[in-house]
Amino acid sequence: MSADGVPRHSVEVLTFRSVKRARDIFLTPTGPAVDPHEPGRAAKVACKRRSEYSAVMDLPVYGKKSDVAEGSSGASKPLAIAGPGPAKSKLVQGGAAAAPSSTALALVKQAAADRALAVKAPTMPKPKFHPQWKLMRVIAGHLGWVRCVTVDPSNQWFVTGSADRTIKIWDLASGTLKLTLTGHISTVRGVAVSPRHPYLFSVGEDKQVKNWDLETNKVIRHYHGHLSAVHTVAIHPTLDVLMTGGRDATVRVWDMRTKSQVHCLGGHTNTVASILTRKTDPQVISGSHDSTIRLWDLAAGRSMCTLTNHKKSVRALVAHPNENTFTSASPDNIKQWYLPEAKFIQNLTGHSAVVNAMACNSDGVLVSGADNGSLSFWDHRTGYRFQQQETIVQPGSLDSEAGIFAMTFDRSGSRLITTEADKTIKVWKEDPESTEMTHPVNWKPHMIKKARF
Repeated sequence: MSADGVPRHSVEVLTFRSVKRARDIFLTPTGPAVDPHEPGRAAKVACKRRSEYSAVMDLPVYGKKSDVAEGSSGASKPLAIAGPGPAKSKLVQGGAAAAPSSTALALVKQAAADRALAVKAPTMPKPKFHPQWKLMRVIAGHLGWVRCVTVDPSNQWFVTGSADRTIKIWDLASGTLKLTLTGHISTVRGVAVSPRHPYLFSVGEDKQVKNWDLETNKVIRHYHGHLSAVHTVAIHPTLDVLMTGGRDATVRVWDMRTKSQVHCLGGHTNTVASILTRKTDPQVISGSHDSTIRLWDLAAGRSMCTLTNHKKSVRALVAHPNENTFTSASPDNIKQWYLPEAKFIQNLTGHSAVVNAMACNSDGVLVSGADNGSLSFWDHRTGYRFQQQETIVQPGSLDSEAGIFAMTFDRSGSRLITTEADKTIKVWKEDPESTEMTHPVNWKPHMIKKARF
């Protein structure tokens, strides 16, 4: 008893009383119970049964001798047979015209086999055999890192740009120097040859985009607008427009002839490292150091889609010559995508380095080159790596100069040209002595365990 005359109780007693009071309030019957509506309840159960078990409700019960005897004796008991084909449920009346029970059993077994095939885990298809690649020629001539390369559409010569601020044109068959172009005041980071005009385009860290006339070997146009170093250049395959990207995190679209800027495609938050152009939408694809890939609507001048699957800088993009697919490279993974939806296909794991460049030919050979001098050769369709190669630095260079900056196949796909940090250009070809006996495909069929993104 408290000082003011109010009795004290424990917490348990007070809690019990509160629970009892709540029970009395809410559970006390206040009127007669409502009878359930049986037709409504039956309709509800029938709807649920049909929505959940409609695929198996009408399957026949087979395997019982009594059922077989009834079917053979001509009883008029209907059988519902679910089998493949347009008629999923066919009512067969018993009697002389009834289908034999063995036929029903065969149909049910076939349906079960089809369902089993549908849920069977996919397996990786066997990779196609590709010969091994070997070093064919080493070309020296630049005085700095060789940062970019492209091949002439006629497949007679190729162009390289270097940190020595020069652009050199080489004969593809012999590897001899044909021409040296000077004009940039900083590293040349990208070159592109027009397939429809006698033009060569070059971009560099001096913010300049130059248009060279290969008939006079002189600069005929400048494209002004970039606010910082320009790292990549690409020419549209059908239109007379030029795409450049650089450290100002933009992709700028230029009219070749008028030198005017058609679009400034903004959206990236870091350096644009690579640009891919196509005939059909998306006509421009860009990869950036902000770890995203953007697909652009060239007519509207805005982004159609942004891919955020990569976790690190996207430094290289390459398209398959004959398929609507492209591949993106990042230090975390190499990923393949299907266009135009940009649907993820698969990861190519194993090249653990900063991948700077990629190339793909029509035979399905995908090559990736990294800053530590490693080369990986992949089967494009299956993602199987059939060869790993380390580049060899030229005598007098440091081992740390074994970096690959750019690569491309020639127009036939039989020669691979790489530009490297030891100031050399290397040409690779298929080894004619490589066969399926000397270099068998180390393929083991297994379940595909693809990442979700």
